[in-house]
Amino acid sequence: MKSSPIDGTKASAARIYAHMLGSTDTFAADREAAAVLTSQFPSVRDVCRANRGFLLRTVRTMAEAGIDQFLDIGCGLPVAPNVHEVAREIHPDARVVYVDLDPTVVAHAQATMDQKGVATIAGDLRDPKTILDDPHVRATLDFSRPIGLITVGVMHFVQEDARPLVACLRDALAPGSYFSMTHACSDTMPEEEAAAGMAVYKQTSNPVNLRTRAEITELFDGFELLAPGIVLVADWRPVADDIFPERAPECLAGVGKLPTR
Repeated sequence: MKSSPIDGTKASAARIYAHMLGSTDTFAADREAAAVLTSQFPSVRDVCRANRGFLLRTVRTMAEAGIDQFLDIGCGLPVAPNVHEVAREIHPDARVVYVDLDPTVVAHAQATMDQKGVATIAGDLRDPKTILDDPHVRATLDFSRPIGLITVGVMHFVQEDARPLVACLRDALAPGSYFSMTHACSDTMPEEEAAAGMAVYKQTSNPVNLRTRAEITELFDGFELLAPGIVLVADWRPVADDIFPERAPECLAGVGKLPTR
């Protein structure tokens, strides 16, 4: 699937997220939206950084469990360290496909990260079959072997029922694969904060769809949840030397494993 033409006049979730992590590869519209978000939602930077910390911890956890290939959907603008860098500390030949709908992300990632065993494609989580059938995905990843599927900070931008989308991806994975996800949760944030955040994102290319803890849990159907289960992002296997130690109550996180039996 081709990404849409780059439109720097409208903020995008990926670029707002990157700005919160310190990236300068953004447009004025993204920085303005980030400023509005921060004024109404002071902990939003901590939310972004906590999500990033969870991403890196889960990649290391999966790599230490033997996973040496990853599919990162909704990858966002490149921020170091990234999935392939963490995975290759354990598996030097680890293979990664990054997927994003934002054309800015795709162009920048292809220019700065693509190399042997690492590819970036334009793709939409709402159309998982097209991602799975993409020739670059098939050439990079071996679906007969376990894969680490990552959807960090992206599922809450899916407006429709996300369960069939996750099921399509899950059914393409080999037993022993992992699924890592964070999701903004309506149960863990004040109503006024939720309303403010949704109002800002409604003006971007990526409006937000909050889900309850129960709805988020349903997205792990078919997977066996790893301890400690579905928790606040900072509470998922924290480490003392985390480079993203921030805490935020707005998002839940979890990692599931596809049973091998």
